[in-house]
Amino acid sequence: MGIVERKSRQKQALRERILDAARRIVMREGFAALSMRKIADAIEYSPATLYLHFASRDEIAQALCAEGYAQLLATFVPLAQIADPAERLKALGRAYVAFGVAHPETYRLIFMEDPSYTGAALGGAAAAAGKGAGGAVAVVADASADAANETAETAAAGVSATGTTAAAPTVSGKADLAPAKADDDPGDAALHIMLRALEELKAAGRLSASMDVAVWAEAFWATLHGIVALNLTCPVFPSAPLDTVVGVALDTWLGMQPAGQPQGAAKSTRAGKKKSAEAPAELHAEAHSKAHAESPAETGVKPATKPKAASA
Repeated sequence: MGIVERKSRQKQALRERILDAARRIVMREGFAALSMRKIADAIEYSPATLYLHFASRDEIAQALCAEGYAQLLATFVPLAQIADPAERLKALGRAYVAFGVAHPETYRLIFMEDPSYTGAALGGAAAAAGKGAGGAVAVVADASADAANETAETAAAGVSATGTTAAAPTVSGKADLAPAKADDDPGDAALHIMLRALEELKAAGRLSASMDVAVWAEAFWATLHGIVALNLTCPVFPSAPLDTVVGVALDTWLGMQPAGQPQGAAKSTRAGKKKSAEAPAELHAEAHSKAHAESPAETGVKPATKPKAASA
């Protein structure tokens, strides 16, 4: 091993020690307790040494956020193989909430501490460009466009060169199982898995065609984040078991119509059944009303004559 390679490994090992110490402090005492001096004391180095690897406490926090999002992505990866997009989104939603509850300090650091940390976790380039929390929205929009392009390409692949429709491959999200390259952003990849499922729902007519999928993604994400944030900050939430609350939220979003049934179809079917059930009663009422409205001349029956009073 050459001198350069040895120094590189030593530098990387010290960087990992710094992050590991910072992670333990955050998990044990919360982010407010994190400082460069406290990290230096934990690893028995001078604070000046830390600045050779990280410019500030914020840079360490951003690195921890990126690690946290990589953990979240790891929980999403096996779920991306679920074929039905609605069931896939339900599983992803449960995994998201479970991650936040199991790693409260990491979740707080990523989503509830500083908008710049969230931006860093969802795309370092956007945050570095000064977009701050808005970088997260930009990443959602960009990932939505990528997912839409992939959905269109998948559909186009189902048409053969002769113009006939070939058997389409089962969409399982497998292409989204992991970042293509080691330096790809894990936050972007995790969002992409959710967006791909929403694109598939939209393509199947199970989401409104007029609504941008990026908006659906933000609304779905906000629902999940609200559950986690309340669970971490509100002592009286939830009053019911957390799994029950999560299940109701996901069913409200995705569980009201069977897989493959277009939006509104169930409502139309129920309306048809109701109308059919009401039809006999309506016909009976109409016949009853008609019978009362008919005149004696129309029925051919003479009305009964009232007897005359006897003369005195």
